[in-house]
Amino acid sequence: MGVYVRIVTEKINIEELIAKVESADHGAIDLFIGTVRNHHHGKDVLGITYDVHETLAEKLFKEICEEASGIWPDTDYAVIHYKGELPVSGISIVIAVSSPHRAESFEACRYVIEEIKRQAPVWKQEHYLDGKSDWLPGHSLRHEGKHTNTCCGQCCGGKHA
Repeated sequence: MGVYVRIVTEKINIEELIAKVESADHGAIDLFIGTVRNHHHGKDVLGITYDVHETLAEKLFKEICEEASGIWPDTDYAVIHYKGELPVSGISIVIAVSSPHRAESFEACRYVIEEIKRQAPVWKQEHYLDGKSDWLPGHSLRHEGKHTNTCCGQCCGGKHA
């Protein structure tokens, strides 16, 4: 399969993602499911609006997954991110990674979500119980260069100099 990415405005279908990475020769599928929590920095949260630059986000998600597959060969990836308003407990992102063995799928899935959080053109506006809303700091489209502090665990045994 390889890599499958999408931005959606409808409820994320987790089974669809699993089907995209299922393989008879893969014995593991790892899922990351990101949801809206009910609090942030001492404020009661009612929901979040996600704004996404769809074209750039899908391109970046694919690049991150392809980079991960270079670190963890024989892995398949599916990423879906929600665009729009979600209530508390709403699913904002799902990442599925399959591999022959569990260690690779766990590590690769963690790598993908950390890189998406760090790089993706996705912005969040939190809506609070007191009726106010705030845009949270996000990724700048002006950010140049590709630098990562996310450890793949492969290059130096998980220890950074």
